[in-house]
Amino acid sequence: MDKILEALVSSSHPLPIKRAIVKKVVEAAEKEVTQEQCQALYQLSTRLILQGEDAFQRQVGQQVQEAYARFHRDEFARFLSKEFVLGLLQQGYGTLDRRDPAILDFLHGSLRLLLSCPAVLELAPLLQTEVLRMVCERPEATLCAKLATLLNDFSQCMPRDKTAVLFCQQLVRTFTHFQCPAGQEAELRLYVTQVNSVATLLQGIWKAEPATLLPSLQEVFAIISSTDPSFDPSIALASLVQHIPLQMITVLIKSLTTDQNVKDASMTQALSRMIDWLSWPLANHVDTWVIALLKGLAAVQKFTILIDVTLLKIELVFNRLWYPIVRQGALAVLSHMLLSFQHSPEAFHLVRKYHSTVKLLYLLLQELPKPSEEKIKFVLNQSAWTSQSNSFASGLMRLTGKSETGKTGLVNLGNTCYMNSIIQTLFMATDFRRSVLSLHLNGSNTLMKKLQLLFAFLAHTQRAAYAPRNFLEASRPPWFTVGSQQDCSEYLRFLLDRLHEEEKTLRALQTTKPKTDSSDADIIDEGASHRVPNSLPSSHPEPEDAKGEGQTLVERMFGGRLSTGIRCLQCHSLSEKEEPFTDLSLAFCPPALQSTVGPCQGSVNGGSENLEGPVKEPQSVERPTSEPALSLTDLVEYFLAPEILEEENCYFCERCGSLQRAERAMRVVAAPEYLILTLLRFSYDATCHVRRKILDNVRIPLRMCLPVHQHHASASNTGAATSGENLAKKLKPSRREEEEEEEQEKGLTDSGREGGLRGERSDMHSVPYVLSSVVMHSGMSSESGHYYSYGRNVSGTDRCAVASTLANPCCRTSETDAGLSNSSQSESCAAPREVLESAGQNSRDWFLFNDSRVTFTNFQSVQNITSRFPKDTAYVLIYRKQDVIGQPGGAQGSMNGSRLNAEPPLHKDLMDAITKDNKLFLQEQELNARTRALQAASASCSFRPNGSDDNEPPGSCGPSGGGGGGGFNTVSRLVF
Repeated sequence: MDKILEALVSSSHPLPIKRAIVKKVVEAAEKEVTQEQCQALYQLSTRLILQGEDAFQRQVGQQVQEAYARFHRDEFARFLSKEFVLGLLQQGYGTLDRRDPAILDFLHGSLRLLLSCPAVLELAPLLQTEVLRMVCERPEATLCAKLATLLNDFSQCMPRDKTAVLFCQQLVRTFTHFQCPAGQEAELRLYVTQVNSVATLLQGIWKAEPATLLPSLQEVFAIISSTDPSFDPSIALASLVQHIPLQMITVLIKSLTTDQNVKDASMTQALSRMIDWLSWPLANHVDTWVIALLKGLAAVQKFTILIDVTLLKIELVFNRLWYPIVRQGALAVLSHMLLSFQHSPEAFHLVRKYHSTVKLLYLLLQELPKPSEEKIKFVLNQSAWTSQSNSFASGLMRLTGKSETGKTGLVNLGNTCYMNSIIQTLFMATDFRRSVLSLHLNGSNTLMKKLQLLFAFLAHTQRAAYAPRNFLEASRPPWFTVGSQQDCSEYLRFLLDRLHEEEKTLRALQTTKPKTDSSDADIIDEGASHRVPNSLPSSHPEPEDAKGEGQTLVERMFGGRLSTGIRCLQCHSLSEKEEPFTDLSLAFCPPALQSTVGPCQGSVNGGSENLEGPVKEPQSVERPTSEPALSLTDLVEYFLAPEILEEENCYFCERCGSLQRAERAMRVVAAPEYLILTLLRFSYDATCHVRRKILDNVRIPLRMCLPVHQHHASASNTGAATSGENLAKKLKPSRREEEEEEEQEKGLTDSGREGGLRGERSDMHSVPYVLSSVVMHSGMSSESGHYYSYGRNVSGTDRCAVASTLANPCCRTSETDAGLSNSSQSESCAAPREVLESAGQNSRDWFLFNDSRVTFTNFQSVQNITSRFPKDTAYVLIYRKQDVIGQPGGAQGSMNGSRLNAEPPLHKDLMDAITKDNKLFLQEQELNARTRALQAASASCSFRPNGSDDNEPPGSCGPSGGGGGGGFNTVSRLVF
């Protein structure tokens, strides 16, 4: 029968006749057939299946084999012997090579005909050995897919135990040799399907025998970390990632990043190839593993690898956004790369040249909800490499990164907290900071350039704390002793005066020589382009200088003007002089007069001397935690209150030609953008010949209103004064004035003040201010103790402050204000409760700057610090002037570009300096981490993870202390 069938299928008879005769042969299988006939038919059907010339012959072979195997199974089992199967797998069949997929298809079909037959179990050991041998020969994806199908159907043929581990490792190795055919889409789809079927086989083995998983993954890493330049593994390995349990991420990343045997070059190669896997379609979780490895490397401070890989692969990831099938994973990795690569703009420069892709990314981002500014800052801070939480190591291995605030501290260089606190308050003066960073100072070596560089580092450095050594050397007053504690208010005045005089000098030099392309005098033009105008209403004309014409940056930001008027009580003649100021030094009222602070005429000596009256002892000035007796507005009122000049302080009246009793009063005639108030807390004890600190608790308002007078007096009554004068000091008034004399002269004084001290015409309006920063002094004297500061970002149009201003009539300009006294800036200017809370009363928009340490805090801490710690008192305060919406020249008019409303982009020289230092910092951290890792095993001594500076209370200044604020024993002082 086999001869007839063989002749039939190769004959030229019509196909229907052939099919009819084949049908008769197949039906004859139900009848009894001899053993020789069965074996002959099996051999013929095998030859037709494997070597058939056309599809008809192969089909006939399959029909005959299935029919006779079904009715004569024992004979077919004898035919499918071990020798026959071994010959097929090792030698092939006829002209067919043993690697031909048809061999596995035939074997698979034959085993299905013997399903549940003992013969399959007899063949299983042989097949287990042969499939391992086949995998070791690195077959192509097509053959591996056939083998995977066979093993999935016949799991008893799968290698077991130790052989299973070896099989998985070799199968992983086989993945590296898969090559994608460069053909039509159908071919690509078939290739992906074949690779995924092999990956599914591995997944089944991993689930059945979990012991095979970790060795398989180790083999994957060994492959992708190979540095052999001639070896380029296929990205088909990406198909395995989706089958790795996500629960193993932490364990595997820890193993990889902390293994000292893994060289940097190998890790770089491995990470690069994992990023290449993003191009593999339908591979889930590749982005998850890539991002996890990036974070793991950042946690162990291997920044060199991160930098190299990011710059090498970010363009590839960026261009994958064009392919929707892999876009989601590519966008996740790209976002992490760009957000974490904060030390340099290089990564952004690499991708921004692809304009079409940038446009696509913009369109993608348009579909997402716009985050708030606080959310953006939080994400940037959390994404930075130096902010990654190291869960793989503890103690010495843990990185002390930037604080959660995102702000940068300043290293104490040896009792330099006086400088650190001032620099941080100036940095938190938002408009001043933006103006400084906007200046074009290329090639200059001025103090302003050094301040600009320092501000740039505070804004963009990756360091938790920056060491301002260069700025300290350039800005330290000559009379300050190196290494000794100094007065921060004295340093602030010196610094602002230096910046002011430096700019004036450069302007004078520019007028004598032609302008060059790069000159120190560029500060003048740039400063003019970002001039911040005085925010007084336009209905009140100002002197020309007060409008900002020709003013320096310091004058525009901190400069105001005071008018000092002296009226002779004999002839009532008036002498008036205007003087510029950058800060107001507020003295404390004598205790007996504190209840009448508004019209107080007691002793005021600028806080430097107090020859009359008792000196407060430290033990007697600590107040209970109740409400403070004084507020800051009381001190401002006292500063502006009229005083009587008599006896040894009599005034020489030119009209009378002799010394006469007189009345002197100060008025603010031009309000500064930033109002600096210094509390004169250090008084001279004539008995002990020492300077003592006034520890009175002063209530600090979140906002206040400053009375500003706009007068129209003759020019002959005004005079100029140098900016270096201390305008807060007053001559000591009489303390022996009789009450009856006050009553007798009250009417004359009031009428004279209206027509005399106030000039021909005087209009008074209240200018609203909101608190920006507070410098605290902890200790008992200006020569010791510690300075730290509170601050928050406040612009000239702070929404909450403006709202409170409009809600209170005391802060509005009206014609009736002219008759108000200087007490119009009292705390009745406070806002409603809900407005106060939104402005920072209970929120965390305040920062505590304590040298290297920066933490979140709130306004309640600022108000209550002296009540909790009596030696910690407010010393220097900075208030920001607020524009009043609806007034001419107010917020509506000042938002036309004259103010900088966003952080300016950094100039190239600043960016280059920051990039260079950030790279150096990352290298330092990486080197330290490697050193600590080598020493960790032998380290047995205790350590302080955060450094000595961060563990000290606010009232200390470096290891040597300073004598103030409770020292190291006051543990509770670490909590604010």
